[in-house]
Amino acid sequence: MRGETLTLGKWLGLFAVVASVYVLWQMRAIVLLFLAAVVIAIVLNRLTKRFQRSNVKRGYAISLTVAIVLLLVGILMVMISVPLIDQFGQLLDLIPIAISRVQWLAYELQSRIPSRMMNYVPTIDNFTRQLQVVANWIIAHIYLFFSNSLSLLLNLLLVIVLSLMLLANPRQYRHILLKAFPAFYRSRADEILSRCEVKLVHYVAGIALSMTFIGITSTIGLLTLQVPLPFVNGLLAGLSAFVPYIGAIASVIPPMLLALLDEPWKAGAVVLLYFIIQQIEGNFVTPIIMKHQVDLMPATTLALLTAFGTFFGFLGLLLGLPILIVLQTWLEEVVVHDILDTWKKG
Repeated sequence: MRGETLTLGKWLGLFAVVASVYVLWQMRAIVLLFLAAVVIAIVLNRLTKRFQRSNVKRGYAISLTVAIVLLLVGILMVMISVPLIDQFGQLLDLIPIAISRVQWLAYELQSRIPSRMMNYVPTIDNFTRQLQVVANWIIAHIYLFFSNSLSLLLNLLLVIVLSLMLLANPRQYRHILLKAFPAFYRSRADEILSRCEVKLVHYVAGIALSMTFIGITSTIGLLTLQVPLPFVNGLLAGLSAFVPYIGAIASVIPPMLLALLDEPWKAGAVVLLYFIIQQIEGNFVTPIIMKHQVDLMPATTLALLTAFGTFFGFLGLLLGLPILIVLQTWLEEVVVHDILDTWKKG
């Protein structure tokens, strides 16, 4: 009877584990958004603690931290929005010019085609109808883009609210998490959480400097090469630096295409410019700021980030590196230091 009870208990335990994994998988988007809020709250909490060391009460320190962040974001938006609006206006002005140029090229091409072949060549009217079909497709996808942007905005608001809730009382949430560990290991788990917090703060600092460096140098380089829309592409390059590996590759495509439409040699110059910037950032800038960075092997990191992107989409790719940092810290501290290093033969 006792054996049957143990067997039933094991089956119930297995069922509970499978059910938990299934529920977490169905809620993976919410879980990833919560992890993003945790990372933001950790960074803001570090700044709040600095104010508290100056004898500022916790509530005032939180308000001061949020105010500083909002002020910096506002200043950045004002500095960026003016050139962006101007350059997007230039882009809108280029659209009718481009359409008229295409029409002129079409008429020029028709004038050079022999009359006996005109029956096999689409007329300008047919070409215009095809352009209308393409325009309708673009309008439909623009609507889809704004729909996704609305969803992105709602997710961003959710992350902000969760971050502020975690920042308001981080000790309570940390205490709840520590209760999941056995009583004899809670002190050690609290120490490991502190290590994760330090490494995540250094990671965010390194990413912030990397984004700033890439954005500024890309803009200056594109201005020097006289590539169209340098501020837009520089901003895109800086923001893309937040997504490891993939962002660096994706950010070079728009300015390269614009340079190719301007002068072919500029396309190669843009690729060379972005390659040099990435090399300087990866070998000098980031290691200087991230003195205590986690030593992740590039090949393993790229493979795991690809897996995160495949299973969890863009959020998985975006949060893959912080998750890897936390996982590696726990593996090093628990498996290596606490188990393997203390394992005595016999």
